[in-house]
Formats: sequence, C-alpha cells, structure tokens
Amino acid sequence: MRELSLILVFVASLLYQGTDSPHGDKLEISCSDCHTSEGWTVDRNTISFQHNQTGFELEGTHNQLDCKQCHSTLVFSDAQAGCISCHDDMHEQTVGFDCQRCHNSVDWIVTNITEIHNQGRFPLLGAHLTADCNSCHESASNLRFDPLGIECMDCHMPDYQATTNPNHVESNYSTNCTECHQMNAFSWTGANFTHALFPLTEGHANIDCNQCHKDPNDNSNISPECISCHQDDYNNASIINHVELDFSTVCTDCHTTAPGWSPAEFKIHDSQYFPIYSGEHGGEWNSCIECHETPGNYAQFTCISCHEHNKGEMDGEHDEVSGYIYESTACLECHPVGSEEGSFNHATSNFPLTGAHVDTECADCHTSGYSNTPDLCSDCHMAAFNESTNPNHVEIGLENTCDDCHTTDPGWIPAEFQIHDDFYPLTGAHTDNTVDCASCHNNDYVNTPNECVGCHLENYTESTNPNHVDLNFVQTCDDCHTTNPGWAPTTFDHTEFYPLTGAHTDPSVDCNSCHNGNYENTPNECVGCHLDNYNQASNPNHVDLNFSQTCDECHTTNPGWSPSTFDHSEFYALTGAHNTISNDCNACHNGNYENTPDQCVGCHLDNYNNSTNPNHVDAGFSQTCDECHTTNPGWSPATFVNHNDYWVITGAHINISSDCNACHNGDYQNTPNECVGCHLDDYNATNDPPHASAQFSTECLTCHTQNAWEPSTFDHDSQYFPIYSGEHNNEWDLCSECHTDPSNYSVFSCIDCHEHNQSDMNSEHEGVGGYVWDSNACYECHPNGEEGGDAPHLNKSNYKIN
Repeated sequence: MRELSLILVFVASLLYQGTDSPHGDKLEISCSDCHTSEGWTVDRNTISFQHNQTGFELEGTHNQLDCKQCHSTLVFSDAQAGCISCHDDMHEQTVGFDCQRCHNSVDWIVTNITEIHNQGRFPLLGAHLTADCNSCHESASNLRFDPLGIECMDCHMPDYQATTNPNHVESNYSTNCTECHQMNAFSWTGANFTHALFPLTEGHANIDCNQCHKDPNDNSNISPECISCHQDDYNNASIINHVELDFSTVCTDCHTTAPGWSPAEFKIHDSQYFPIYSGEHGGEWNSCIECHETPGNYAQFTCISCHEHNKGEMDGEHDEVSGYIYESTACLECHPVGSEEGSFNHATSNFPLTGAHVDTECADCHTSGYSNTPDLCSDCHMAAFNESTNPNHVEIGLENTCDDCHTTDPGWIPAEFQIHDDFYPLTGAHTDNTVDCASCHNNDYVNTPNECVGCHLENYTESTNPNHVDLNFVQTCDDCHTTNPGWAPTTFDHTEFYPLTGAHTDPSVDCNSCHNGNYENTPNECVGCHLDNYNQASNPNHVDLNFSQTCDECHTTNPGWSPSTFDHSEFYALTGAHNTISNDCNACHNGNYENTPDQCVGCHLDNYNNSTNPNHVDAGFSQTCDECHTTNPGWSPATFVNHNDYWVITGAHINISSDCNACHNGDYQNTPNECVGCHLDDYNATNDPPHASAQFSTECLTCHTQNAWEPSTFDHDSQYFPIYSGEHNNEWDLCSECHTDPSNYSVFSCIDCHEHNQSDMNSEHEGVGGYVWDSNACYECHPNGEEGGDAPHLNKSNYKIN
C-alpha cells in the first residue's frame, strides 16, 4: 500500500511539475493502457492499447514481434511506417521502396511476379513464364532486378550467334526474333519462316525441308542452283540424253518448277542449232521426232523426209545452183535459217573467198561434197608447208597455221612473220621500216645470229668513249644498251665500280658531271669531287671544327647534304624528347652551331618561368631542371625529391608517393595539408563507428596514424563512458556488444551484455526510487559504470524522493 501511494505521489508530482514523458510529447494515450500500478513493466497479454489506432495495423509476422524490434527508443512516434525503415533494401534500389508491391506481412515469398511483370514493359509469355528470374536479372547477389532491355537481342544474341541450323549469322537473318518466332512459344521450334531466299513454287511447294536441306546441322549449306539437287535427274535423262548432248546444267534454260519437268522448251535450238520456234518452221512441228527420226541421237536430222517438196521439184528449183545435191545436210548448209532468203553465200559464210581462192574451182576444195569441207589452210596446203626451204618451215618448227604469216594472195607473198619475237624480239631500231628482212638475214633465214655482237661487232671495236676494247667491256651489248637508235640512252651497272645512289641518280647528273669525258681516273672518294663543298661549309664550319673529310660519316648521297647524321653524343647526348627532334637541328641550334648552351635552363627558361602547376618561380624551385625532370616528353614523369621540405611523406603515403595525382589531382597550388582535406569522404562514409553522426573530431590524427586507419585509438573514457578503465575494462571485445545498432552509436544497451538478469537486478535495486530495468536508466544512475554512481534524481535533479 505504501508503494502504491509513492507511485501515485510520484505520478502526481510529474503531472504537477510538467515533467516530459519518456515517450515524447506526441503520445496521447493513458499510461494505464500499457502500464499497471505494480510497475512500468509491460505485459502484452494485459495491455489495452490497440496498435491499429496508430495507422499501422499489426498483421502477419508484425503481430508476433517484440515492440523493441521496431521501436528502438521509448519515443514510439520516432518509428517510421515505411518498410525500408526497418528492413534492409536487399534489392539495392532497383525496385523501389514499396515492398508491398511484391511482399506481404506474412513472409517474403513473392507469389504475384507474373501479374507484376504483366503491368510493366515486358509481360511474361511462353518460355519467359517459366524462366528463373536470375536467368535474366543477373547480379552477384541474385537480388538486384535492374531494368533490362526488352528487345529479344538484349538477352538472346548468344542464341542468335550460336544457331547453326540454320546459321543465322551467315544467312544474315533479321535480329528481330519475332519475325519468325512467337513470344508465347515455349521453344524456338515451330518458327514461321518466309522462304524469300528461294521462293517455293509448284514442284517445290509441298516437299519436306529435308529433301533439299540434307545437312541436319547446317540448313545454310545449300546452293540455290537447280543442279545442286537435280544432278541425278540431269545424268539419268534418257529421252533426250543431256550428258551426251552436253546440255547446259542451268535447268531453268528449258524447265520451270512444274512437276515432272514438263512442259519444257528448248529455246536455244533457234540460236544454237536451227530456228524451230521462229521463222519458217515456227508452229510447223509437234514433236522432236518429226525431224530427229532416230530417238536418242539428236545429231541426226532429216529435211527431205518432212518437207512436202519432192526430189523432182527441188532439182528443178535448184537448177544451175553450184554444188546442189538433194540431201539433208546440204539443205542445212545452204539454208541454215530454214528459208530461201537465208540460202548459202560464200561471202557471208565462215570462209569468204579472197585472193587466190576467188578463181579456184569449187571442186578443187569440195572434193567430197559440201559437208565437212575443211576451213583450215593446212588441210589443203600441207604439201606447200612441208616443201618450203627458205626458211624451212618444218626444221625451224613453225606452226602450220598459215594465216599467221600469209594472206590468200598468190605466191604466198607478201608474208609477215608475226611470231618473230618467239625467235628474236624486234624492238627499237630493229622495228624501223627501213630495216628490211635482208638487212639481217641476207636471204638466209636458217643461220641468222641472235646475239647483238653477231651484227654489231664493228660498232663495239670502234667505240672510243669509253673505249670498249681497252676497258675490256663484255660483248653482251644489251647489258648496257637497248635497241633504241644511236646506242643511247645507255645503262651501265655502275655498282661494280661506284654505286650510284641519292643525288648521283638524278637524271640531270649526266656522266660528264663526274667523268668530264674521262672514264679512266675518276676518284671514288666523296672528297675527290666535293672538297669545295667541304671548304665552303659555314654552318657548321667544317674546317674550323676540324670535321673529318670522310663525308659519308655524316651525310648520305641525298640531294642538299640533308638529312645528315652526327654523333651528337660527343658534344651533348640526345635522349628522351631531344631524340624525337634529332633530325631537326634548328629546334635547338636555330642555325647557330657555335654557342648552343648545354644546360637545360639555357633553352627552357621560358618553360620554367611560365610553369603554373606548381609555379616554379613562386615556390623558388631550383633552375637545375634535371633535379626533378628527365628528358622525357611533357616534363613527366617528374620526381620531387625535396617533398619533405613542404609536407613530410610517411606511412601509407609512401605507397602512393609516385602517384602525385592521388593527392594533388593536377593542382599543386592549393593542396590541403590537413588530413581531412583529402579524407573527408572517408570520414563521412565511415559507419563503424559513424564518425559524422557521432560528431567525431575531424582531426584524424587524434585517433589514427599515417600507417593505416587501423589500429586506431579513441578517448571513449573521458568523452562518453569508461570502457578502457574501471569496471568495464577488458570486459568487452566488440563495439557491437553494447552498441546494438551498427548505424547509430548513440543507441546502446546495458541490460543485454550484463551477466545480471532482471530478477537479480530488481532485487538489488529494491528500495531504489525510480529504478527501471532499462539501459538508459542504468547509464543515468551509473554514468561511470560503478556501483557508487550518483543517481541523478537523488543528487542532481530538481525532484528528490524522500
């Protein structure tokens, strides 16, 4: 009874003095809805408070949770209603924060994924309906569902590229899969394919694919040519034997795709053999055997059997026609197009009568009728060929193709020997019209020499400049001369005596430029011709500098004495960027080779003065450039050996000492020298413990060294609570043993880590006014963790309990 009175007095006093509720000023329910007069402990089985009144109905698993799992403080209104305030976003912001779109409060299992997908850009149809989510939404955690492309190729490019039957890539098929495949299908088979590459008509319309596509693994391995499938039909054709008649294998020349190969038309009969679809015979026949009476042998034909004209009438009509006979082959010979107008005329035949043939009797050539008369000269004139003596055609192996050299003029003259080049090519002066055959052959075509000297020995022996005999030049004239008139121009293998290269090969430099008409004592050293050039050289002055007179040590034979090479290392070694301009002497010497400086700053003072990052002048850097720089282009990489004069590099900074941008980021003027100047992001991003929310000092060296962030020291004892001294020293291993919320170190627990259970503590604190089994209460009474800690309400508060 005394305790109840004290509680009533205490509550009344709180109300009277306006003391704040530990649940905050937004809680409007009565204390008795949750608490009893026996103590502050809440029994969920007896409380009358209805959570549904807060706007957050406890359903499913939420109805089984302990209040503290959601309400981390006594101010219940601090708890947020959004799922994400309690539940980690396992999907990493890829599906939004409205968990209820997919999940319910009973468990996390998703049962409506199809309906969700159907509301979006990509409804799940066909095989997609049974596909595992992770087969499309790939991620390391298998819980990210980033938006994907909705085109088939976004997922199925590997299928497209790997398909071999048919090979989609080689066939250049469209990458729009839906042109052939169905979205609601459960496999790729059963595709609708437009056979546009080879239209299927008539006989091809209803055949099985495998009849043409023989390779089960590659539908693209097929030719669109008829013969690729119908070679056997071609080979086995018997009514008209295609092989023996050497018919074209292009089936469409005669056939369509109609079944049975008929009807067929042999349209090339008109152009290749005889007009039967046009002219006088067009429409005058029904079957081949009307003219070709011997089936299977279409080389045989008859004209006289099918014509209505009898022999007597034909003999009369052809009276006085030379060579006429009543015979089918003769008919074709004189009437090759089947009409009177197309009768034979020697002038329009393949053997016009010219020259000596004009006055020759027909019977002299047509000794066995008009069929099969030879049209080659040698068939009639072989005896003349064999009996020829000057030259002897047989002995020198001439072809018996008479018209290669002769015309049809009588006596075989004039004659041209077009194949003279097969024996001796006629070029240059030899082609002059004034040079007739007798000039070389002297009417003897058998023993004519084919070496130049055979005709030109006198020219060789009489030459004086140079004297061919004295110099023992070879008598192989074409080593130096062509067949051009006058023996000029000439070529000479100068390399045997002195190789001609560079300016020496200039056409304007003729032989006299060096030889001056004297080919005997020409010097072969450069200086022998170019001493004047050496003596007159002024930049640099070769004489003053005592340069070697061996010109080719620096110069080539290129015109203008440039480019030239110079062993610069004897004076100043060219390395790095200097090596890239080694051929541009003026870049450093500017036309003056006498007073060129050999110190970097002599050329690069402007670079020094104009440097801004860092400003060399302001920083008072040395002008001895090679203390920091090499000769590499762009002044980098550079070393800054006296960095410690500005900022000492120690610890982990040593590992990045060669990567200036890691700290300077290209700006050497405004680089901070406080840790936080570079490591503010590390400070803000640290969550174990959260430096920013805990308002830790930004003076990093207070806790850390430059070696690494860990191990670190932290003055927890004087700032917050003694854990390195007193009762709690060596009683803990991890911060999380007391700080149960890893993202908020202002939240702590005493009752979870103490070995004292609630009943023992309740007994030990019997008679202690205001005692509750709560971590905040523990800290309030024991701020230094000792049993003798001062209770605020006993010693420091405005309300003391008596």
